[in-house]
Amino acid sequence: MNIFGVGLPEIAVISALALIIFGPKRLPELGRTLGKTLKGLQTASTEFEKEIQNAMSEDESLEESSEEQLLNQKDSNKDHVPDGQVKNSS
Repeated sequence: MNIFGVGLPEIAVISALALIIFGPKRLPELGRTLGKTLKGLQTASTEFEKEIQNAMSEDESLEESSEEQLLNQKDSNKDHVPDGQVKNSS
């Protein structure tokens, strides 16, 4: 088991130190607070990732639509003949 680069022996030492420093009465409260904090960070991270994905997909769709507009303009310019000139149909 390896969490954040910390193995089981390190987790045991950290837990023992936390138990000694904070005592058995405050330890569950600290664990709950830490869990809520981590859950909030996870939620914020997920929302941020979704926003980035949405922005990227919007950007891609804008690029595609502008490319289509450019192609349409090029196609319409092929058939355009300036005033006073005759189009050669050869």
